[in-house]
Amino acid sequence: MCYRSYMEALVIIDFSALRGVRSARRAYGSLPWGAVGRVEQRHAIEGCVPNADMVDLDDLARLGMWAPNESEELHVLVASAGARRARAPTLCHVCPGPLPLGAIMRVAPGVYCSSPAYTALRCSRGRSVPEILILLLELLGSYSLPPEATFPIAWGGVWPDEVERKSVEQIHYPSEPVATIKELQAMARYAKSSEYANFRTAVRLAATGSRSPAESIMYGMLAPPLRFGAFGISSLKGGMLLNHRIDFDTTSLHMASGVPYAVCDAYIPAAHIDTEYNGIGHEEENRRIHDGQRNNGLKGMGVTVLVINRDQMRDIVALEAIARSIHKAAVACFGIDTLASASVRRHWLNGLAGGERTSSRVDLLSNAAFSGSYFNYERLQRTDAASIVRSWMAEPSNKRQKTRHFARCVGVKKAMAGVAAAIKSFIVENNCQK
Repeated sequence: MCYRSYMEALVIIDFSALRGVRSARRAYGSLPWGAVGRVEQRHAIEGCVPNADMVDLDDLARLGMWAPNESEELHVLVASAGARRARAPTLCHVCPGPLPLGAIMRVAPGVYCSSPAYTALRCSRGRSVPEILILLLELLGSYSLPPEATFPIAWGGVWPDEVERKSVEQIHYPSEPVATIKELQAMARYAKSSEYANFRTAVRLAATGSRSPAESIMYGMLAPPLRFGAFGISSLKGGMLLNHRIDFDTTSLHMASGVPYAVCDAYIPAAHIDTEYNGIGHEEENRRIHDGQRNNGLKGMGVTVLVINRDQMRDIVALEAIARSIHKAAVACFGIDTLASASVRRHWLNGLAGGERTSSRVDLLSNAAFSGSYFNYERLQRTDAASIVRSWMAEPSNKRQKTRHFARCVGVKKAMAGVAAAIKSFIVENNCQK
């Protein structure tokens, strides 16, 4: 390599860094990069001037951070506007200010890359909450997508749609997690700008333990609060635990034909339910036999197994029915109106799967109105307002308190009346019951 010291360094960020993270996870099953201290981090950024003699594209291609493609840009960080170089394929980004400790990692002598947590923060700009959430679940989980995967999960069109069944499941590779909740929370505290509001929301919703893209989508659809378009399982006592191990007692051990324990895809303690995603691998005969044995063991432990297959992951009605049964088993009120929030749930699912973006109006409602930020209620479509508000107010809590909070968020004197009018109008238009 032609890099001599960190005073002459190259700092890879944004989607080039995400490509590099995924490439390293695929190759090594972990992230072999070394953390740097505050002094080395500062010197690396100050010395990053991407001159032609400093950038070895062949080395970067071998590291997986760039593909020899005329259309692909190499995203690098520079200390100031004067350090920018207008030279393809390099795209320079000026450092926004002092970076938090842990934002930069050492890849090779003179080559640095933004950490997974800081990479997720940078990549979140302009993205919806479900898109960011699915990326965080990947970084927190024990799998990685291919380096060439588009952000965040799927390539080849909008999902769910009428495509081959195999395309429902994304190619992925086993890997150790490369980020922690604490690291993401630290980045959320650092990112105070409004452009990172969706990132801060996604961090609050994220969880550890996912082992596949399908499990991440299942969690993202079932666990987050109702107001986002999900089904609110996280509101139950104990929440939803991804890949939770349950050790069998003697009776359950015999029922499972000697299988000593079960690892639940998504365990809900309040309902004593294990939600399993059965993909292509579960169709093999040996796997079906093992699944039957572990399910018998779980039954002996008083745990009910609910199976979600590939087709049901594309079926919002089926997912809602499963969510209702979970709430019923947990003796909790579900409280969601099918007609009122169908479009919101569809947007949310498509966002999780890397397809259709959640509309800006819905983003404003879910991420501004409910976090205390201001937005202009009059600019919103009345049906969208009614849909979100009704779903939110249906969650267990003081409805009057929620209405007043919504009014304060809107910042309009007649907000309460406006919300009531929107809800009433929606009920009349859709011929549904209060």
